[in-house]
Amino acid sequence: MTDPSEPALSAEPPVSPAGPDTVVPTRAAVSDGSAVPSVFPPPPGARAYPLRTARGAFAVVDAPVPAGVEQRGVVLLLPGFTGSKEDFHRLHGPLAARGYRTVAVDGRGQNESDGPADDESPYAQEELARDVLAQASALGAPVHLVGHSLGGQIARAAVLLDHSPFVSLTLVSSGPAEISESQKQRVKLLHDALAVMTMAEVWQAILAMGAPEEVGGPARGFGKPAQMRQRWLNHKPAQLLVTGRRLCVEPNRVAELAAVPLPFHVLSGASDDTWPIPLLDAMAGELRARRTIVPDADHSPNQDQPLPTAHGLADFWDGLANTRRN
Repeated sequence: MTDPSEPALSAEPPVSPAGPDTVVPTRAAVSDGSAVPSVFPPPPGARAYPLRTARGAFAVVDAPVPAGVEQRGVVLLLPGFTGSKEDFHRLHGPLAARGYRTVAVDGRGQNESDGPADDESPYAQEELARDVLAQASALGAPVHLVGHSLGGQIARAAVLLDHSPFVSLTLVSSGPAEISESQKQRVKLLHDALAVMTMAEVWQAILAMGAPEEVGGPARGFGKPAQMRQRWLNHKPAQLLVTGRRLCVEPNRVAELAAVPLPFHVLSGASDDTWPIPLLDAMAGELRARRTIVPDADHSPNQDQPLPTAHGLADFWDGLANTRRN
């Protein structure tokens, strides 16, 4: 179910008279749910709009199932640390073709979703989890919930608060507890930089560091360098500080999650520096979860290998539907 007050938007990103490499604004969400210019056009067939919820408006990209394809379910996609809804751009088309409407969301303080720049309290994990419950409700739950990396740990927290809005939970490259020591060092570098630099200055430092899997997320992904920079500048510093700290101390809640009566799916690339593959394998075993490993992909299989990732997701959901029928 979509909000009838959503702005009418073109399914195709506009073309600039200056040429195809020029970014042309579409529309984005702000705190009051109105629309403002955006440099992040949605993929073909999808719309970008502010999803109005009981906890405020959140910027989303919503890709419906095309005409002639039976809708099999609705999916809510949560991005990772320094990421955004655009990280799922390449999944929308293949999943729509399989019958799944996909809604990717910028969490509070991420990219085009508003949030306080300095007040850290709204970014506590429980608050972000309650945002997810509100988003699922606004979409007309139940939905399949998918979280990438940090988004997976927020998704887990939401399910532990209330699993009733969800049909299933998929954790994409999202481990059982805190991140690896190498990634903790990168988060610490980022936090130290945020204490003394502007967001624009930190961006330059990130580029100088290369593109690590977590902290370097904004330097790699779906779009042009100017879009990557703008996404970084849109993030609220308090969101980065709170969620980065949480990644470094996240407790192991797998036993709690295993007690929840939901089907689980653990999907990852074939290698991962943030949570090693054997750790993800063990978590999947404890959860009695379906396990999917995407070849030739690292920490972001949704970007590295979108088609096999989409197939892995849809195969899991299709299997659940077939089980219910039988």
